[in-house]
Amino acid sequence: MTDVRTIDVEAVTKRFGAVSAVDALSFQVQPGRVTGFLGPNGAGKTTTLRMLLGLVRPTAGRATFGGVSYTDLESPLRTVGAALEAASFHPGRSARSHLRIAATASDIARSRVDEVLALVGLAEFADRRVGGYSLGMRQRLGLAFALLGDPGVLVLDEPINGLDPEGIKWIRSLLRALAAEGRTVLVSSHLLSEVQQSVDDVVIIARGVLVHSGTLASLSAGDSVSVLVDAPDRGALADALTAAGYAVTPARSGLIVAGVEADAVGRTAFDAGIPLSALQRQSSGLEDTFLHLVEGNR
Repeated sequence: MTDVRTIDVEAVTKRFGAVSAVDALSFQVQPGRVTGFLGPNGAGKTTTLRMLLGLVRPTAGRATFGGVSYTDLESPLRTVGAALEAASFHPGRSARSHLRIAATASDIARSRVDEVLALVGLAEFADRRVGGYSLGMRQRLGLAFALLGDPGVLVLDEPINGLDPEGIKWIRSLLRALAAEGRTVLVSSHLLSEVQQSVDDVVIIARGVLVHSGTLASLSAGDSVSVLVDAPDRGALADALTAAGYAVTPARSGLIVAGVEADAVGRTAFDAGIPLSALQRQSSGLEDTFLHLVEGNR
């Protein structure tokens, strides 16, 4: 039996005239996990999500929920909860009014409206006009709308944008809890640092092309070690390190020696009789790896 909680993006391409916003993009998102959909602004994330939700037609390929297009789902709001734009609510209506209209249209009990407003922390602001909401409050309302049908899949575009530190901590915990219930959670961001504390898997794109897909831990597997070293006679040091077979790159504050530990560099300098003025081990972190991936595709 098809599990509509699985998101399948298969060779999806979207062209706007001569510009390819997304190019042959393929990845899968599994239930019970939080997946970060990452890439710089303009990478094609929102276009991909809009194709997944039937708002934009792909030029080629398809994006489905277990093989079923969003427009073919029997009860979309009960199957997929989506929040793409925090500012898309009518400013003259209250949060409660917005959600009640959506609940009635999808045959969802009105009691669910108060449940999700309480869940996202908007219960005391439920009757205030949305036009007076802050960006963070509109983000919470968007999440309440996504949760209204108690769906098995959540698709959230930049949900942390506009939240204060307390709100960021809250949404991280909520995303983890939703995935623990067996739901599929796909959350986009242009910064790995925003989501790395809450995601299990990452899908990274740049210029509409997939550059990495896997577990969060798989990013750290690509971490590299290097050494920053310097000496009063920098030229002699560079010659000694090169002769020892190391890859040496000049830097403003010295020399960068890739793929080696500091003790090996120090030993080479000692054997060559070169006194050092600096010797420091450097290791790239997750954010460095992320930036290397997206910048390498520019």
